[in-house]
Amino acid sequence: MSHLSRNKSKLITRLRRIKGQVEGVERSLEQEAACGEILRQIASVRGAITGLTNEVLVEHMRNHLVNAPTASEREQATTEMIEILKSYMK
Repeated sequence: MSHLSRNKSKLITRLRRIKGQVEGVERSLEQEAACGEILRQIASVRGAITGLTNEVLVEHMRNHLVNAPTASEREQATTEMIEILKSYMK
């Protein structure tokens, strides 16, 4: 997790942007905006979540798989990654 701490402010900034986007979807729904506009906003949220996921995933793989200090830790990290990917692809 220390590798995430290095990028913590960047990740939190991304997350706050996503929160603002979600609030924008909520406002649009409350104001009964056009469906097309709401769908575009939802697509933007989805893209932002995917970007955040990719960033955390890449850092996780670099730090826990590629740079694992022992074969045992690499194997454990690989097993964990497989479970994460399975849940992600549901």
